[in-house]
Amino acid sequence: MEFNINKGIGKSVEFKGLKSQYLFIFAGGLLAVFVVFVIMYMIGIDQWICIGFGVIAASVLVWMTFNLNQKYGEHGLMKLMAVKQHPRYLINRKTPHRLFKRKRKEVAYA
Repeated sequence: MEFNINKGIGKSVEFKGLKSQYLFIFAGGLLAVFVVFVIMYMIGIDQWICIGFGVIAASVLVWMTFNLNQKYGEHGLMKLMAVKQHPRYLINRKTPHRLFKRKRKEVAYA
């Protein structure tokens, strides 16, 4: 079984429709689900509960990742996060008179 990975010059990596940052979310999420599954199993939680958790969590992760990819597109998620980090308004504590006042150049006499 071969999977095609698009590695065009100047193009983002694409795998089965997932583009750029969604691949990292997908891979990191699956790794996290696996680590939690292993920890649950080593603690002594019932095997079927661990398997059920792993299957449900992985399914939700796959669904959410493809849903985000379809909803926001290649760069939309980064744009959404950037908008949240911008301040809604800037506070300026100067009076309007001081904003429009021209500064005089100081001339040094020798």
